[in-house]
Amino acid sequence: MASFFPLSQLIVPVLILTLSCQALSVQLPPAQPASVGMSAERLARMDAVIQASIDKKELPGAVVLVARRGRVVWRKAYGARAVEPQREAMTADTIFDLASLTKIVATATSIMILIERGQLRLADPVVKFVPEIKGEGRDAITIEQLLTHTSGFAPDFDLRERWAGYAEAMKHLYREPLRNQPGARFVYSDLNYITLGEVVHRVSGQMLDEFARRNIYGPLGMRDTGFRPGAQLTSRIAPTEKRRGQMNYLGDTGANAGSEGEQWLRGQVHDPTSFRMGGVAGHAGLFSTANDLAIYCQMILNGGIYNGTRVLSPLSVATMTRPRAVSEDGAARGLGWDIATSFSSNKGDLFPLGSFGHTGFTGTSIWIDPATDSFLIFLSNRVHPDGKGDVGPLRGRVASIVAGAIMDTTAVKAREEAASTAAELLSSLARLNASSARAANSMANPAVDAQVLNGIDVLERDGFKQLSGMRIGLVTNQTGRDRSGRQTIDVLIKSAKVKLDALFSPEHGIRGLADERVSDTKDEQTGLPIYSLYGESRRPKPEQLKDLDALVYDIQDVGARFYTYITTLGYVMEEAAKAKLPVFVLDRPNPINGVDVEGPPADADKLSFTAYHTIPVRHGLTVGELARLYNDERHLGCDLRVIKMENWQRAMWFDATGQTWVNPSPNMRSLTEAALYPGIALLEATNVSVGRGTDTPFEVMGAPWLDGGKLATNLNARKIPGVRFVPVHFKPSASVYKNQECGGVNIMITDRSRFQPVYTGLEIAVELHRLFPADWKVDGYSHLLVNSEAFERLKRGDSAEEIRQSWNAGLEKFRRVRDSILIYK
Repeated sequence: MASFFPLSQLIVPVLILTLSCQALSVQLPPAQPASVGMSAERLARMDAVIQASIDKKELPGAVVLVARRGRVVWRKAYGARAVEPQREAMTADTIFDLASLTKIVATATSIMILIERGQLRLADPVVKFVPEIKGEGRDAITIEQLLTHTSGFAPDFDLRERWAGYAEAMKHLYREPLRNQPGARFVYSDLNYITLGEVVHRVSGQMLDEFARRNIYGPLGMRDTGFRPGAQLTSRIAPTEKRRGQMNYLGDTGANAGSEGEQWLRGQVHDPTSFRMGGVAGHAGLFSTANDLAIYCQMILNGGIYNGTRVLSPLSVATMTRPRAVSEDGAARGLGWDIATSFSSNKGDLFPLGSFGHTGFTGTSIWIDPATDSFLIFLSNRVHPDGKGDVGPLRGRVASIVAGAIMDTTAVKAREEAASTAAELLSSLARLNASSARAANSMANPAVDAQVLNGIDVLERDGFKQLSGMRIGLVTNQTGRDRSGRQTIDVLIKSAKVKLDALFSPEHGIRGLADERVSDTKDEQTGLPIYSLYGESRRPKPEQLKDLDALVYDIQDVGARFYTYITTLGYVMEEAAKAKLPVFVLDRPNPINGVDVEGPPADADKLSFTAYHTIPVRHGLTVGELARLYNDERHLGCDLRVIKMENWQRAMWFDATGQTWVNPSPNMRSLTEAALYPGIALLEATNVSVGRGTDTPFEVMGAPWLDGGKLATNLNARKIPGVRFVPVHFKPSASVYKNQECGGVNIMITDRSRFQPVYTGLEIAVELHRLFPADWKVDGYSHLLVNSEAFERLKRGDSAEEIRQSWNAGLEKFRRVRDSILIYK
């Protein structure tokens, strides 16, 4: 019998328990695909698809199990269980670290059991069971909001702070602030399920691992399933990363690994938070096999019963899997289950609405379809050996192959099943929208106008104590000013506490007027040398830094990945780290707010001066937060010191800060243009004008060959949120199509709160490609998009929504990283 031991046994020898109440393992019987209405030939198509991904090193191997009508029709091991330190072939009985499948198989199921027993209700406030989670709006969090990821918690803890142990995790949880009002927004969060794991503990008196073993795995005969597997199972467990690699997540660093750094994680949970908690947590830590998960999936399909053992009632299963709208665009979750969100890529393209499943970070997933009485289990250790594997696209392709192998259903039946679920979802969406409207009407605007102090204002107010006695080089331009309008150059040169020795200028020069390369020069007013970071070199040179004690960065960003000032920031940090100089970032607002994050993350192999890091087009960070992200994610080793703003809130747009707009670059002349820029500028590398050389750059776009009336009509018919399009003619006096008459559209923001610039720009690109295929040169669009999958989807004619769905998983991954470095909550 497989041995798993509870959290209480963490630092004592393994105790192998044989429980008389545990059921004998009764696996699902095998069957030929044809006997249950499936095509063996079609199922076999997955062999080549999986092998191709293995050959590309997207994963070392996998186990795939497909079942229908209670019988296993496909169970196969692919590739290797391990490739380092030596190769081991994958076997069908391999035990995998399930990662976030823990949320479903252990935590959500345990919660439903407690609800059936009358010990919990979905509407109960969490504070009723964990009274330490209170204050600052947290009293309103309900059990259901935790289950559906709408509690308002961040995605995870910030692991830069050193701590270990379950008790310490709880202390951090008790003081964890909310990032959103409970019920207001769907944010996938491990903290939700860490909390639910503690709810199980408080209500049942048993730790989650023990409760789940007694009430789920034991009764079902899932003999190879549990937390913290015993040493006798090690040879069957798929390893993940080395300890050093595992620690490079969520703000931690492999430099803290010490003597454990080269140890392989094999039977120890890969998730860094669960690892710190001792391997037992509500969000991650469970290990299992494909055969055991097949028992669980069949139990769900059977309405809560398997082999005569009932774990859940039929109504509990129905409640768990009923769609609940979690966002205004119709994204849906069950209680624990994913149904239709950006995390649903493992569903593929064919399983109907009404099916459900979940994924795990290590490369695991399950998908269940009641309409066809089938399920798919895909287990891999894609993070082995170096954390660089990626099975997101593969899981979706395999799911489509499996769904496409079901032969004895009909299109009519599939549509009927989907329509039933859609009706439930629409009803839920109506309730969500009504609730959101009430909240909007009753809540005060959280971003109340305020007099925001930038980093330079705080530095000046504090008497420059942070820079006292230092010889500094200042990276700045015309946007570096204090609240009174004095340039940062003048503020620092007149301070007796600081010696300003050199100036460094980014693209457009120290005054922000140049639209070409800039040479080194001398500042006329101060006599200081100005070293260009947009000339023959884009980095500070060692000889320019050798007589300095620190570098100071003070430039206003506009919130878009390809605005080059933030690349200059990264280069400055890299060179300062080499020179062992601290970098002081004088923080400034993100002018288009610090909440909204949008667009595809840049591909790691396409980074450049317009894409310094793998962040999305609209990053939702301040320059100080970007600096923290760069330092952590790229392991720069920079001595970074952010001088924080005061009175700034994330939801603020620039016009709420009480500050005066200064054009950050020659064609960025208003907040409206900054709001449009992340989407419209994506078109700039193609053969269209984005209004440079007009009075309203980025507010218009067009070309001599473009029919503005046709484009405006089609775009307005799309009912894109927060924006309308008006046909116009314009003649640029500079840049693309200089002095040529252009037909095009004026892009008018009608509701800034709903406007999504990147999605709007994508809708424009889709229509250009569809309406003007012979005229619009689509290939240039990849230059600033720098995301291969999104670009290829555009070229093949996918809709804007389909393209957006393709990047949502990467965007959610970025959000998790982003939340760990935020300075302003």
